[in-house]
Amino acid sequence: MPVDAATVRRIAHLARIAVAEDEVAHLQGELNAILAFVEQLSEVDVQGVEPMTSVMPMKMKMRPDVVTEGDMADRILSNAPASDGGFFLVPKVVE
Repeated sequence: MPVDAATVRRIAHLARIAVAEDEVAHLQGELNAILAFVEQLSEVDVQGVEPMTSVMPMKMKMRPDVVTEGDMADRILSNAPASDGGFFLVPKVVE
């Protein structure tokens, strides 16, 4: 699935990245090369290969899943610079 110039502009817009018109062709080639590599990876036969979480074989440390101290909303919210109705108030970051 090759990427066209319109798609490059759309990706740049969504990522909020300013891309000059003379850079679109270069980025188009870069994105197409990345997608070609990912497509090449899908050709690898991984039948029988166990998923891994680390390159070193190890057993994950487990702890019991138990409820500890709870019902501390007031104590937690006392650390917040601003709160309202049991919720943290944060500045708006998306317009």
